[in-house]
Amino acid sequence: MKRLIVFTLMLFVWPALAAAEALPLARLKLPPGFEIELFARVPNARQMALGNNTLFVGSMRAGKVYAIPLKGARKPVVIADGLNMPVGVAFRDGDLYVSAVSRILRLRDIEAHLSKPPRPEVVSSAYPADTHHGWKFIAFGPDGKLYVPVGAPCNICEPDPDRYANITRLDVASGKIEVVARGVRNTVGFDWQPQSGELWFTDNGRDWLGDDSPDCEINIVNAPGEHFGFPYCHAGSIFDPEFGEGKSCADYSAPAAKLGAHVAPLGLRFYTGTRFPAEFR
Repeated sequence: MKRLIVFTLMLFVWPALAAAEALPLARLKLPPGFEIELFARVPNARQMALGNNTLFVGSMRAGKVYAIPLKGARKPVVIADGLNMPVGVAFRDGDLYVSAVSRILRLRDIEAHLSKPPRPEVVSSAYPADTHHGWKFIAFGPDGKLYVPVGAPCNICEPDPDRYANITRLDVASGKIEVVARGVRNTVGFDWQPQSGELWFTDNGRDWLGDDSPDCEINIVNAPGEHFGFPYCHAGSIFDPEFGEGKSCADYSAPAAKLGAHVAPLGLRFYTGTRFPAEFR
């Protein structure tokens, strides 16, 4: 069997790990047929997006966006700085899009200007400025729209449903925003099923209902504006003690999969390649 090398960008969470000369990669248990190695060191790394010849990386508290050439020394270059939690990055038609809490930014023709990056231009400033669940994973959908989630500004509350706890899609040409899914507490990862085109997304469940409840979720959007329960019903069957009175879980879309309580899923991706072992295709 051919062995697949999975290049992994290490997300430095603990200062001690960031300062270490050697990362404990040998302690990671991988299925047969996989290998792992360090690709690059990027402080405070979050979402990644592939350009034509470059890996782009967002960050959180660092406030920076990085570019890593895929050829050569793989030395990260800062292409934007001083931003408000620029977690999300998405590449399309030569331009890089960045989420920065209330704003979606664009760096035009970025791969031709890595040594002298353009000033980020504002595509939209219409999103809420709340930082609680305010960082945003972003991605372009098959429809060419940029999908932008807006988390609930709390652990549990009943926010404006047109502003919070939803997934939106943004027309980057006109700036028009449409709500695609509601009742979503905080998604930090989504993708489209290659055959059906359905949008699948993770959702992080609320806290303070116990160690084992409620489950974090994987959900599927079957129709625009579909409601997935937050803050009234959790994991398809658990009424919220504060906001669930008078509600029926049957009125909301149940999760496609329950992942366990407090697992905080931070990504979802459909694999369409051919290099993974057969059981993972």
